[in-house]
Amino acid sequence: MDTQLLFLAALLLLPLAALLLARRRGARDGKTGARLPPGPPGLPFIGNLLLLRRSSSDVEALLRRLVARYGSVVSLRVGSTQSIFIADRRIAHAALVGSGAALADRPAVTRALLGESGNTISRSSYGPVWRLLRRNLVAETLHPSRVRLFSPARAWVRRVLVEMLAREAEEAPAPPPVMEAFRYAMFCLLVLMCFGERLDEPAVRAIAAAQQAWLMFVGQNVSILAFWPALTRILFRRRLQKGLDARRRQKELFVPLIQARRERKKQPNAAAAAAAPEEKDTTFEHSYVDTLLDIKLPDEEGVNRALTDDEMANLCSEFLTAGTDTTSTALQWIMAELVKNPAVQEKLYGEIKATCGDEQEEVGEEDTQGMPYLKAVVLEGLRRHPPAHFVLAHKAAEDIEAGGYLIPKGATVNFTVAEMGWDAREWERPMEFAPERFMPGGDGEGVDVTGSREIKMMPFGVGRRICAGLSVAMLHLEYFVANLVREFEWHEVPGEEVDLAETREFTTVMKKPLRARLVRRRTTG
Repeated sequence: MDTQLLFLAALLLLPLAALLLARRRGARDGKTGARLPPGPPGLPFIGNLLLLRRSSSDVEALLRRLVARYGSVVSLRVGSTQSIFIADRRIAHAALVGSGAALADRPAVTRALLGESGNTISRSSYGPVWRLLRRNLVAETLHPSRVRLFSPARAWVRRVLVEMLAREAEEAPAPPPVMEAFRYAMFCLLVLMCFGERLDEPAVRAIAAAQQAWLMFVGQNVSILAFWPALTRILFRRRLQKGLDARRRQKELFVPLIQARRERKKQPNAAAAAAAPEEKDTTFEHSYVDTLLDIKLPDEEGVNRALTDDEMANLCSEFLTAGTDTTSTALQWIMAELVKNPAVQEKLYGEIKATCGDEQEEVGEEDTQGMPYLKAVVLEGLRRHPPAHFVLAHKAAEDIEAGGYLIPKGATVNFTVAEMGWDAREWERPMEFAPERFMPGGDGEGVDVTGSREIKMMPFGVGRRICAGLSVAMLHLEYFVANLVREFEWHEVPGEEVDLAETREFTTVMKKPLRARLVRRRTTG
């Protein structure tokens, strides 16, 4: 019996010993002989899962240690999935831009678990469906001519946000966190852009709650559900059900709004023109949903079909996610830095006042184009505090080379966005908030945030899967930062000083949310 136990133990330990030996020697691809990226030894079957069981902040700290030990390209294995992390901007540029289509795919392992077809822009496999959906979004909703149609919506949301902040500053016994107001304002704007309807506050808050429940589920559970889907769908069936419930709640809210646009689209132009005055006040002529109603996807038999309501609801969820949490998170970080750096705030206010004077009702979207320091403040906020410290994972469609290492076909690849923006080899005093670095003569002058020429910072990703809403995100940040600084002086609250510690939710947010003492600069807003 003892001999049998020893034999079984040897059989169990043999794979581990072989794996440790392979790691020590440096694993190589059997066909090409190219060396796989180095990384810590893992256990049979589970790989490095135990190293990744903690929070995202711990994972970032782990990756910093691994990069310091192994170099700028490191490898981790979770189950059968090889995950590659790239921390060097030049290698990242070669992979994302130089390799092009070879690194433009997405891992698909969790889509089936959550009952999704994968027909969304962020999660679709690289191919004709993805190109059709992205082209529709860019040309029909995010094109400058379309974005201008929503200028009245942005002006309305600006008024809502200013009034909310002013009311809280006057009525609240202590300044509340501003993030709630930022997030609500961004939801008002993106819901209108998505569904073409100015909804009342309870409806907007219901959508925001449904979105937040979904995002928190994804952020906390996708990694473990993706580890071994055949097993995790059984072990974590209750957790999985919560995700399916969150998805169902979104559809309960979205499908009636989609159906309303479908019915409106059927009306003849004359009937639409004769709509009731109250509808004209709340209904916009164009929306993202309108464009989705026109899309035709090829089915398995090559016959074009319309998107299903479920597919449109998923695309609407994606649209709201891309424009609300990321923008409100970036806005909070920027305003926190302006509170912490009053000299920067006053310099920015001086530029705003010189451009707009005192009589204009708002800082217009056209006005922001002539404000270089405003752009510098926004860029520095995105460099110092990118809302996402990693991009959505890429998948290698074929074997490619990066930094002298092999990235094997099927591996997931990610990039340390925050670390690249903090690289002391590329930026002077990288942890300091210094917008002047983006002005003439600074180390960020002329920086290319698209990464097409080179990568120095990549808050929107780079390459073929770069964020489609980059230009709209910059417009919204510049517009709201300028108007918030014009309307209020932003000061620290005694006992509630700005703390730049981070925590991970869906985005990387302030661990201690920003509270600020607001003083009106103008008597009207």
